[in-house]
Amino acid sequence: MSLAVVFSGQGTQHPAMLPWLPEGAIVRGMCRRLGVPDWRAAVADTDWAERNAHAQVLLTGLALAAWHEVVDALPAPCAIAGYSVGELPAFSAAGVFDAGMALDLAQRRAQAMDRCGDSVPGGMLAVSELSADDVDAVCASTGLALAICNGPQSAVLAGPLAALDAAEQAIARRGARSTRLRIGIASHSPWMSEAAHDFARTLEPLALNAPRTTLFSNVADRVRDAPQARHALAAQIAATVRWDQCMANLHARQPACVLEIGPGQALARRWNERHPDIPARSCDEFRTACGIAQWVRRHCER
Repeated sequence: MSLAVVFSGQGTQHPAMLPWLPEGAIVRGMCRRLGVPDWRAAVADTDWAERNAHAQVLLTGLALAAWHEVVDALPAPCAIAGYSVGELPAFSAAGVFDAGMALDLAQRRAQAMDRCGDSVPGGMLAVSELSADDVDAVCASTGLALAICNGPQSAVLAGPLAALDAAEQAIARRGARSTRLRIGIASHSPWMSEAAHDFARTLEPLALNAPRTTLFSNVADRVRDAPQARHALAAQIAATVRWDQCMANLHARQPACVLEIGPGQALARRWNERHPDIPARSCDEFRTACGIAQWVRRHCER
């Protein structure tokens, strides 16, 4: 029996996350890049923590630090995927590049996306209880784009601020729910096209490796080699994140369990709702790294 690993995206960071995580080399390197001596104290400032330039580096660094802390006690994963910026630690965990390069790329990715956001201020809107056809209709009437597809009746829209205001009203009229995300850019939408081009130029000269583990992308299905890795990482900045397809790809590998690496429990909860036959938990639920390993081994050794 085997393990599937998923890496969290942005928006669930909090000061108490990953309570078992020690201050190792990756965490210290992350703090140097962020210019903070204590990342937990920094995250306690909500405005600081939600700033894109901070959040992307923070989540990439903490996810990789957590992964390196537990990986030797876990069975080799049968497949890996990351949600949005979670693709950077996911690709690193799969062997495409090391932790230092992942942190470099997180910084460059955030800078490119923030430049686009400065040109066209925007944001993101989570939508639930709305059919795919109704989501399409809201996008068509307001000018928003489908940024993330999590599954039936669960999506995230992105676009300019005025369009988000109009979409909230349109969604309410349809009897569905929407929540404005605390993200100040229109991620995974055409408004990030220049950022995607910038990031592609950043990736082009880098020496990337083929994944050592089965690796699934938000936009390009399975990633098998370095050129596909470059394309996938750049394309998802301005294209719809198809997390529903990522989950389907992971489920097809028939893992014994799924472990979410990162803060919060959003991906584990979403998996359990969709695939209750295969248990999922987040490493943020545990008090110790030993507890994570014990839970995984208990399922994988059956």
